[in-house]
Formats: sequence, C-alpha cells, structure tokens
Amino acid sequence: MKMQSKFAGLGALSAALLASLPAWAQEATAEATEAAAEVAAEVVPVMDKGDVSWMMMSTVLVLFMTIPGLALFYGGLVRQKNMLSVLMQTTAIACVMMLVWVIYGYSFAFGGSTSPWWGGTGKLFLSGVTADSMAATFSAGYVIPEYLFIAFQMTFAAITPALVIGAFAERVKFKSVLAFSVLWGTFSYFPIAHMVWDANGYLFGKGAIDFAGGTVVHINAGIAALVGALVIGPRLGYGKDNMAPHSMVMTMIGASMLWVGWFGFNVGSNLEANGGATLAMINTFICTAAATLAWCAIEGMTRGKASMLGAASGMVTGLVAITPACGTIGPMGAILLGVLATLASYFFVTVVKLKLKYDDSLDVFGIHGVAGIVGAVLTGVFSAAAFGGVKGDDYAMMAQLWIQIEGVLITIVWSGVVSFIAFKLVDMTMGLRVDNDTERQGLDLTSHGEQAYHS
Repeated sequence: MKMQSKFAGLGALSAALLASLPAWAQEATAEATEAAAEVAAEVVPVMDKGDVSWMMMSTVLVLFMTIPGLALFYGGLVRQKNMLSVLMQTTAIACVMMLVWVIYGYSFAFGGSTSPWWGGTGKLFLSGVTADSMAATFSAGYVIPEYLFIAFQMTFAAITPALVIGAFAERVKFKSVLAFSVLWGTFSYFPIAHMVWDANGYLFGKGAIDFAGGTVVHINAGIAALVGALVIGPRLGYGKDNMAPHSMVMTMIGASMLWVGWFGFNVGSNLEANGGATLAMINTFICTAAATLAWCAIEGMTRGKASMLGAASGMVTGLVAITPACGTIGPMGAILLGVLATLASYFFVTVVKLKLKYDDSLDVFGIHGVAGIVGAVLTGVFSAAAFGGVKGDDYAMMAQLWIQIEGVLITIVWSGVVSFIAFKLVDMTMGLRVDNDTERQGLDLTSHGEQAYHS
C-alpha cells in the first residue's frame, strides 16, 4: 500500500510539472512520448545466425534421409533384380517433388490463404519471395529466411511420396510412379500439410499436435501405400516364391542413415536451436532405441531369434512413432511410446497382412501407417504433465485425445480417397503395372537397362 501511494504521488507530481510548462513545450513533450511509445511497441524481427545454421543443417539431413538413406533401405529389401529400380524411383521422385514444390506446392501448403483446406495461389513460382523475406519461428519476434523454410519443407515433400513406393515395389512402371507421385502430392500431401501446419489450417486451428509429420507424412503415406497394394495387386509368386531381401547389409546402412537424418526431420521442426530442440533430439534417440529392442525381444520370444530385419523394422517404427510427439512428450513417455508402437506394427506386419493377403512389399502401411497412427493418437496422452509431457496442469487430455483422433481420421479418409483416384487415373491413362515377363525378368534391366551387380 505504501509503494502504491508513492507511485501515485510521483504520477501526480509529473502531471503537475507537465501542466506548468508552456503550451509549445507540453505539445513537444506529448509528441516525443507518443513516438517513444510507438518505437517500444514495434517488435523488431530477430534473425539468429545459430538458428539459421541449424536449420540449414537440418534441411541437408532430411535430404540425406531420402538420398541415400531411404533408397538404400528399400533397395536392400527387394530382390537383386529390382535393386536399381528402387534407387531410381526414390531419386527421381525426390527431384520431381522438389520442382513441383517451388512451382506451386509451397503456395498450396503455405501460400497465405485464409482457407482451412489449402494455401491458395499467392506464392506460385515463389512469387514475392526474396533473400530478404522472412518466415516466423515459434518464438515471438524470431525469424529465419523464407528461402530456408521453403527448402526445409521441400525435403519433407520430397521424401513422403518416396515412402509410398515400398508398398508396390518390383511391379510398377517407372513413369507411372512419377505421375502418381505428382498427383498424390498435389491433392493429398499439400492440403494435409496446410491443414496441420499452416496457421490458417483446419487441424491447426483445432489444436492438433503434429510436431514433425505423424499425420502429414507417415499416416498420409501409409494409407496411400495400403491403397496402392490393394489396387495394384500382389507380385507374381507372392506367398510361393522366395522374396526375401537380397541385402540386409544395404538395409542396415539405409536404416542407420534414416536414423541420423531423422534428427533433421524431428529436431529441425522446432525451427530454432533451443531447449525445445533438445527435447525433440533426446526423444528421437530414446523412442527409437526402445522400439528397436522391443522388436528384437518380440522376435526372440516368438521365433527364438532376433533378426537384423527385425531390428531395422523396429528402428523405423520408433522413428515414425516419435515424429508427431517429439516436441511435447518426455523421454520416459518416449520409451513407452516406442514399445507400444512396436507391438502394434509387429502385429500388423506378421499377422494382419498375412491374414488379409495383401502384398505391402516393404511393410509401408504396417510400419509407417500403423506406427504413425499410434504415435499421433498417443501424443494426446503422453504430452500431459502427468506422463512427463510439457503440457501444464490446465491441459485437457481427453479433449486433446479426441482432436488427435479427429486428425488421424481426416488424414486416413483424405489420403485414402485421393490415393484411390490417383492410382485409377494413372492406370487408365498409362497403366500402372508392368507385364508378367518384365516383372519376372526384373525392373533393373527392363526399365533402366542396367544391373546393380555383375558376376
């Protein structure tokens, strides 16, 4: 009370002194005060060179996930006669989607439209973007160059359609794969990216948590993969011929590259090099380690031996599961999430796929789709402070859980419908599948005129 009286007295004294000044002095003082208030009110954007450096590195790491990480991971899992076809498809998809992204993809996802469903045409051909234009980060007043944000998001757009091809590897035409990727990216990836990550997006407005792409990337790609496997049908000899991976060494190398690159994917999604980035980093370590060991343990109990294929599958499962949750859950929650996602993915890969007899060649749906769903939904649970998450006491876990489920359902339906239409359009116009003789001979020679290995 004494302090309040003191400040009140000072205010009265200041007012009395101001009133005693001549009129011209009072006016000048008022103008100076107003100008000072305007300057103080302005928030000058700050571009931190540390943030910029980290985001440039993250962008390169996500590219490393695709080329060579994903290419080698998938390449080792197919038969020897199709190794190069997978490398070529992965490489070409990444390159095509990079061009599509800068021509219209960035605008469709982040073009500034107030629509909840797409970003509009305001930044077609990167209109209005210069080296001086900036994009906001999560901290008020901090920015990074817009070109950097465009490039970072471009690597996400490049890898997501490439994930899909694992479901129908060894049997689809090269040109048809590229045509599908452009169609699907345009009508599924870009709108869902806008809905989830743009400030005007429908799911963003609902408060859905997807830190680095559980819905946008993994569920989206996983559902497209399942639809593709069903529409295209199984490989010749599926269930009869030996279709074991031809090089688990290549697969392990690719999986390891994916894990390293995933730090760009997850930690880079923080957009700043700060404490939030370190939380995403440790979660990406811990969840992946738990999932890898969980898959090995399940194989050991059910089959008597833990396989390298199982370890690589568990590794990717953990990486997928932690993607939507890495910025909001704690390390102990990450361990539990990795184990639960592995249980679900293992069941789909070893039981559900065999019972339903669909040929998801490299288990894209079983791992990316299923682990993505588990991760996206349980993000709503493990983000709560009671489970070690960053959300405070006012966090409404059940309400957030429903928002997470709504985001998952929208992604499943949207991707499923778009994928089916895109596959059918490509099939009707140029054909999806190679002929039987070509498939038996292998796509390396028939599609690309070369072989991965020579005797």
